[in-house]
Amino acid sequence: MDKKSNQTDQARRRFFGQVAAVASLTVAPGVILQQVAHARSPEEPASDKNRWGILINTNKCAEGCDACVTACQDEYGWGPNGPETRSSDLQKAQWIRKVKLTDKQTGHVQTLPLMCQHCEHPPCVDVCPTGASMKRADGIVLVDKHICIGCRYCMMACPYKARSFIHEELHDQKVNAPRGKGTVESCTLCVQRVDAGRQPACVEACPEQAMIFGDLKDPESAISRELRENGGEQIRADLGLNTGIRYQGL
Repeated sequence: MDKKSNQTDQARRRFFGQVAAVASLTVAPGVILQQVAHARSPEEPASDKNRWGILINTNKCAEGCDACVTACQDEYGWGPNGPETRSSDLQKAQWIRKVKLTDKQTGHVQTLPLMCQHCEHPPCVDVCPTGASMKRADGIVLVDKHICIGCRYCMMACPYKARSFIHEELHDQKVNAPRGKGTVESCTLCVQRVDAGRQPACVEACPEQAMIFGDLKDPESAISRELRENGGEQIRADLGLNTGIRYQGL
């Protein structure tokens, strides 16, 4: 690794270490750490021993419920303008959104949350000219705002339309989610929560417990057991991206 690449890598680690450091270690009632993540030091690098993912049961996902979206907005301040948020309606952020699927033959309607799928082979990383789009060793796909130049190649490459571009000046940002005009952003799988041993905000907020977060590499994790017993599908599995987000009931 050359000197420039090494300096960039060190900057990334410091940035995400600082993000993880500000996360609260308080665990919500009912959260079982053994089924979530193991808290680690901000200086400890992510390990490929883990592959974090979410399994979403669309049969439990109510059409009128947007608790996962609201939780993400509150956590990162990207929602519509208001007393508890930090961004205008013009942003149209895509961190997480609810989409409706209708079977034209039967008329059956179902809704599901859609976000960055945290691919094993992320197209956004492949096309990024600066290395700002990157994948951690544990499978979490992120954007390094320090070196993102706003070219938006990653937005065009993403088959899930999971990334957004910040067009406006932002103020009073959340400490755990620095955002900047002229850069791209997307779901981080709540990396600061994961590193502190907590669940992502969307999973924690789901009133129907339709979302299971855990380690896909651990055969005894709740998500692995559920996938083994009842299965799960990838959206656009034909692309061969091996997504970290899986769905039941599609």
